[in-house]
Amino acid sequence: MSKKTKTAPQGKGIGDTCIYDARTLGAPRVVLLGIQHMFAMFGATILVPMLTGLDVSTTLLFAGLGTLLFHLITKGKVPVFLGSSFAFLGGYFAIAPMADAAGGAVDNSRLLPYACFGVACAGLVYLLLALLIKLFGTGKVMKFFPPIVTGPIIIAIGLTLSQSAIDNCSADWLIAVVAIALVVVCNIWGRGMVKIVPIIIGVVGSYLLAVCLGRVDFTAVKEAAWFGLPLRWEDTAFWALTEGDMSLLITSVITIMPIALATIVEHIGDISAISSTVGKNYIQEPGLHRTLLGDGLATIFASLFGAPANTTYGENTGVLSLTKVFDPLVIRLAAVFAIIVSFCPKFAAVIGCMPTATCGGVSLVLYGMISAVGVRNIVETRADFSKSRNVIIAALILVLSIGIKYSAAGSVGFTIGELTISFSGLAVGALTGILLNAVLPGKDYEYNEEKPDHTGVDFAVKG
Repeated sequence: MSKKTKTAPQGKGIGDTCIYDARTLGAPRVVLLGIQHMFAMFGATILVPMLTGLDVSTTLLFAGLGTLLFHLITKGKVPVFLGSSFAFLGGYFAIAPMADAAGGAVDNSRLLPYACFGVACAGLVYLLLALLIKLFGTGKVMKFFPPIVTGPIIIAIGLTLSQSAIDNCSADWLIAVVAIALVVVCNIWGRGMVKIVPIIIGVVGSYLLAVCLGRVDFTAVKEAAWFGLPLRWEDTAFWALTEGDMSLLITSVITIMPIALATIVEHIGDISAISSTVGKNYIQEPGLHRTLLGDGLATIFASLFGAPANTTYGENTGVLSLTKVFDPLVIRLAAVFAIIVSFCPKFAAVIGCMPTATCGGVSLVLYGMISAVGVRNIVETRADFSKSRNVIIAALILVLSIGIKYSAAGSVGFTIGELTISFSGLAVGALTGILLNAVLPGKDYEYNEEKPDHTGVDFAVKG
């Protein structure tokens, strides 16, 4: 069978085969798919501003705008949603802590613009790497990211996120289990549209159960306005540049910019995961330089205006895996919906009142899907685990990423003068894997743009 992508026949086969043109499903279903992707990203996206003190509405606005910018730069080919990045949380906390040394709450609103400026500078690292790839070719970079590196990184991404899912589920296991059960049942035994929107059904079903049981407090919804502007000058990085402390700006840049090394690795892992899921080699076309450029510009754009850094969202990759609808159009619709709701504080409050356990249950499934994609990446590329070098690389990536994440410190740090720079477990594991792959003998991987199957990210549909 030739390596052509399959599409579902119009009006049937929904959820049973890969769909690359969502328009064959009809406008109502396409809209529902867009809403589902918005629901998938919503919980994690608003969690970052809730943890850091950044504005939720501004976050939603620039998640949507950043996603549309990414699609513009990548020629509209990559089904990616850009949501709030958790990788920079340590940077935000270092510059603008939410609590003092004694654990008491502090007002960090005047410090957040400095942290945002540091994150914006970190986005410049993406642009630099994108330029190098454009000048010297993807192969010069991809030789450092074979499947034996990207596969375990993808697995680790899902597993390191799992703690937050379990913690959220622990808030109310009944609600969480209902959300999980609805997603699984609808995806496995559902028919028609039920099979294609399991996330929405899981979210709405468990939310309604929580309401019926009296476990949801709608006070915030009653107090929220119907319309509000999501931008304030004093929250932006521009304020820090024009009215701020130059020494604090420099400290922010030095502290936060190194985090970009880890997030770039995550970006490549995520693009590999999406390529594996969809069956198209996005590292080759539209090109890794374009995806990095889109991600970097979106992060710079968002940070300058007081929103969190953007990143390719694994939650939405999980939705792609579940629904088998790979048309980037539905992601762009989700971005438009995010922009619209950013101007409606009352709607944001409704979502904000969603039970923590509902987010946890849905996230548990989606994070697991991310790790499963990493396993698939390794299996389908036939990574040779009879070679000690490959075993060592995979083992250290997983152990360091997961072990450091769940250690007492939660990160690895070092001090330069009065500055302390911390690296997450995922950053340490990824950088270790890249370094070992570069120096250990016996490389068995070669990036070949003419034969994309060898990249470990292009899996043609087989008959």
